[in-house]
Amino acid sequence: MFLEINQIRKSFGEGDNRVEVLKGIDLAIEKGEFCVLLGASGSGKSTLLNIIGGIDSADSGDICIRGARLADMSEKRLTLYRRNHLGYIFQMYNLIPNLTVQENIEVGAYLSDHPLDVQELLHTLGLQEHRNKLPNQLSGGQQQRTAIGRAVVKNPDILLCDEPTGALDYHTSKEILKLIETVNRKYGNTIIMVTHNDAIKDMADRVVRLRDGTIMKNYANEHRVPAEKLEW
Repeated sequence: MFLEINQIRKSFGEGDNRVEVLKGIDLAIEKGEFCVLLGASGSGKSTLLNIIGGIDSADSGDICIRGARLADMSEKRLTLYRRNHLGYIFQMYNLIPNLTVQENIEVGAYLSDHPLDVQELLHTLGLQEHRNKLPNQLSGGQQQRTAIGRAVVKNPDILLCDEPTGALDYHTSKEILKLIETVNRKYGNTIIMVTHNDAIKDMADRVVRLRDGTIMKNYANEHRVPAEKLEW
């Protein structure tokens, strides 16, 4: 199995204020799979994503990628794991304001030993004609496309997406979802996307519904719907 998550538990706070956010999560994800973590605010989905991404650590349990346990990694190895295996797409774009679209994407390329071709990626993302613009000259959708490019150009094994359409309008959200769908199919990245939008689950290979730190449902989507046909 490509990614294995075994009995992950996580709490925040101390004493009477201690809150258990994840209560023994078990999950397996295949290479190239598009997995949606679905749930309301407070269900634990973003915390789980952060633990998979090595941004946060679990109180107990194991996460293994290709058999390597995150808990066994030193801080240096964990940094290399994030650099070599993971790409991050957040709700906020976090672009470098004084760099152009192309330069922002190239920042991701510099972090990889086997990056994708930047010019080809600009074309795939529909950013070729905007490549010399600064972030403040772009629409929200164009900024998110640039953020996706920066993450994808590393050619990561896993692309972690935390509410990537949360700050976008309906039309732009669908454009971004179509783009992520294209990236998944063209480059074969494993995608794990956190969302509270129930409609988005229909475009995924696997749907994991969380509630109060536990998995309520975990199933393969036998009838995947193209992003352009989603409605909400």
